[in-house]
Amino acid sequence: MTGPAIEAAGLVKTYRGARAVDGVDLTVAPGTVYGVLGPNGAGKTTTVKMLATLLRPDGGQARIFGHDVVRDADTVRGLVSLTGQYASLDEDLTGLENLVLLGRLAGLPKRSARERAGQMLEAFALADAAGRQVRNYSGGMRRRLDIAASILDAPALLFLDEPTTGLDPRSRGQVWEIVRAIVDLGTTVLLTTQYLDEADQLASRIAVIDRGRVVAEGTKGELKASVGAGSVHLRLRDAGQRAEAQRVLALHLAAEVRPDADPVALTARVDDADGDRGAAERASRALAELARRGITVDTFSLGQPSLDEVFLALTDRRADADGAAAGVREGAAA
Repeated sequence: MTGPAIEAAGLVKTYRGARAVDGVDLTVAPGTVYGVLGPNGAGKTTTVKMLATLLRPDGGQARIFGHDVVRDADTVRGLVSLTGQYASLDEDLTGLENLVLLGRLAGLPKRSARERAGQMLEAFALADAAGRQVRNYSGGMRRRLDIAASILDAPALLFLDEPTTGLDPRSRGQVWEIVRAIVDLGTTVLLTTQYLDEADQLASRIAVIDRGRVVAEGTKGELKASVGAGSVHLRLRDAGQRAEAQRVLALHLAAEVRPDADPVALTARVDDADGDRGAAERASRALAELARRGITVDTFSLGQPSLDEVFLALTDRRADADGAAAGVREGAAA
C-alpha cells in the first residue's frame, strides 16, 4: 500500500449540539507511531472511533490507506484493529481460550488459531499464564493480552486508545516495548494518550488536541521549539528563599517563573525573542544576581522544554484565545 495510512480533513462529530470533534485534520505516514495527545474530553477517543468506522462523522472526510471510512467501511475494517481504554476480554475464559476464540472469529482454522494464540502468548510473555482465567490476571497482563488479541491478524493499522492508563511503570514499559516491536513488523500505530512521556518515548509525530481541535502538530523537536528557546529548572538550598528567587528570576529572565511541587524548585519557560544565546545570557545574569543576594542554587539547567511544558503552553494559549474571543463576542453583543 502506498500513500498515507491516515488522511483526515475537517472531521466533525456533534453530540447534543456540542462539537466533541471540531474540524480535525491528520496525516499519518505508514510504518510509524503517530501520537494524539490531549486531556480527558479533548476528543481523542471520538476521533479514533470515526477513523475506525465505529462512529459516522457529521462532517469532513477520512481515508485509511486511500479507503473512505464511510463509503468503504467494510474494507477499512479489514485493515484496522482497535485496542480501547478497557480490555475487551472474557474474564471467564483463559488467556489461551480468549485468543483462540478471537482467532476463530477472524476466520482462522481451529489448528491455526491455536498455533497463532500460542505464538502470541509466548511473544507477550504470557505463556506461563495461558491456562489461567483472565479474571486472575494483573492489569499489565490484561493489557498485554488485549494488545495481543488486536494483532492476531496482523493489521495494517492499529489504534491504541490510551493503552497504559492505570498501569504501573513496569507494565507501561512492557507495553512500550510491544508497540515498538509491532511497528518494526510494519504495522502503523495511532496512539492516543494523556501521558506526555509516553508520546515522547514512542511517537515520531504528535498532534495535540484540545477541545476537539488540533492546536499543534509536528515532531517532538518542532513542538518543543514552538513554545520558546528553552526551559530553566533550578533547585535552591533553602526553601525559605524561594519567593525572593522567583522575583529575581522573573525580572532577569523576562518570563513567568512557576514554583514546582518540590518546595525548593522553580521552573521558567524562556522566550525565544533573541534566540538560544540570548536566553543563556539572561539565565547567566539571573544566576549571578541570585549569588549576589546570597541565594544558593544547588542545581540549575537550561534546555529544551519538556512535552509537559509544551502541552501546558499550548493549552494555556488556547484558553487565552477562547477567553479573548468570548470578550469580543460580548463586546459586539453590547
